[in-house]
Amino acid sequence: MKQTTLLLILFTCTIYNTCLFAQKTATSKPFYEYKKGDVNGIGKWYLGREIAYVMGFQGINWLERSSREKEESTGTLIKNMNIQSTDCIADIGAGSGYHVFKMAPLVNKGKMFAVDIQIEMLNAINNNKKFDDYKNITLVKGAEKSTNLKENAVDKILMVDVYHEFSFPREMLSSIYTALKKDGELFLIEYRLEDASVPIKKIHKMTQKQAVKEFKAAGFKLKKNLTNLPWQHCMVFIKE
Repeated sequence: MKQTTLLLILFTCTIYNTCLFAQKTATSKPFYEYKKGDVNGIGKWYLGREIAYVMGFQGINWLERSSREKEESTGTLIKNMNIQSTDCIADIGAGSGYHVFKMAPLVNKGKMFAVDIQIEMLNAINNNKKFDDYKNITLVKGAEKSTNLKENAVDKILMVDVYHEFSFPREMLSSIYTALKKDGELFLIEYRLEDASVPIKKIHKMTQKQAVKEFKAAGFKLKKNLTNLPWQHCMVFIKE
């Protein structure tokens, strides 16, 4: 009789906990919201920020524009990263390889991962005459929710004007967190929304406050924000 009573209590508790979990799951706030917003946005919001449309491979000429160094001071950005010859670096959203080909010779004893979701971008890197000059560049076809990089694979991650276009930022940051080594650094480069003089559409900019909010939710903390780029934030995140 005592055993039957005990089993009945355990069974009742199991049902109660299951129902409680189901109720909590049903009423919990979803990660993403869907509503109308900017004409250049996808109508999907994450932590109060609307996600922008991805710039297609048709924009390669803009990525390779001759004025880019003057406008973005890429040389300064590379110096900010303090790249070591043995580093393993991932350029996530590598595009046509503008930054990849600047970093690859600096990691001559390390590895350079060029990650992009568009095969046309990876083909552009592969077809670049410089590609054969370096044997340390690995092309990685990313996905909407994953970098497709191995765990603890990289010392540094660079994302230049691409994070704000991720359709699934929460999932991507989880994948990035996994790929980054314990003492690794993530360099988030985004046009400054705080500065109205930066001639870029608002939805393609980010504030430091918003970036910190989203990256904190993924287990990162802001180490520093270097302010020596003309138009962009250079935010350095590390694992908490």
